[in-house]
Amino acid sequence: MHGAPTAAVVKADAYGLGAAHVAPRLLAEGARHFFVAQLSEAVALRPLLPGAMIGVLNGFSAGEAGSYTVHDLTPVLGTLPEIAAYRAFAARIGRKLPAMLHVDTGMSRLGLSDAELDAVAEDPGLLGGIAWRYAMTHLASAELPNDPLNEVQRRRFADACARLPPMARSFANSSGIFLGAAFRSDLARPGAALYGVNPTPGRANPMRATVRLTAPVLQLRDIAPGQGVGYNASWVAHRPTRVATVALGYADGYHRAASGRAEAGFDGARVPLIGRISMDLLTFDATDHPALQPGDRLEMIGPAVPPDEVAGWFGTNGYEVLTSLGHRANRIYAAL
Repeated sequence: MHGAPTAAVVKADAYGLGAAHVAPRLLAEGARHFFVAQLSEAVALRPLLPGAMIGVLNGFSAGEAGSYTVHDLTPVLGTLPEIAAYRAFAARIGRKLPAMLHVDTGMSRLGLSDAELDAVAEDPGLLGGIAWRYAMTHLASAELPNDPLNEVQRRRFADACARLPPMARSFANSSGIFLGAAFRSDLARPGAALYGVNPTPGRANPMRATVRLTAPVLQLRDIAPGQGVGYNASWVAHRPTRVATVALGYADGYHRAASGRAEAGFDGARVPLIGRISMDLLTFDATDHPALQPGDRLEMIGPAVPPDEVAGWFGTNGYEVLTSLGHRANRIYAAL
């Protein structure tokens, strides 16, 4: 971003990887702006991020007003009633409080609507009494660089900011960072890219793999042709087959939808999953991998099996792959 600050989005427990470990490391690496979705996430992280801005994307709740000042948190405000409630709270305590202004440019989720933006443009006093840090919007299709919605949102955001009081801008998400100079702003907000998810689908991943999920082989057994594996015998051996049973399942976030489709990594090769994924166990065809032994670990997600490829088997995206990881997985943190 050519010198512009870059925030770290650590919502959803740092995309399922453990915000209490990830966020302080990002702080140590120089991040000074962080975003979460919910107030409870921000409160939990504040002691771990001294001096950093923590933005709460889901906005301001008047019923929890004190938490924003006690913990020095910055709400992202996206409706006129929300702004009015925050301004009234600031007036009661006698000082301007920091906030970010969210403008909807095409997501139709959070952010000022066109009608609310018109009202603000006609009466800038509606934004008074607040220390505005940034105006922001959120890109809906940034992972598709040729989607015309990207340019539509860029123009809408520029037009909106021209009608607002002067303030810094925050625009690009993970994929938006790779859309070029027109999408640069005063604060980028990468999320999934920080955790190795490819922000440029269809092209080589510019990000380094940061997550590796492995699971141990519990048993190996030999079965004859015609013998089924797993629930409902949905997979039947067509040759003498060596079956590896592995301790992982949909209770750990390894989706049942990948049954019969997924692969794991072992010793530089791929091992195909066979049979249905169950709550706690997976089964693999280890016939062509004679070195595999009980206690060895298969790579389920990692450099050899990227989360975006796993997402294809699950029928989802890399974001959901990571945020679905269950708490039974022992998380080990190491410097790259």
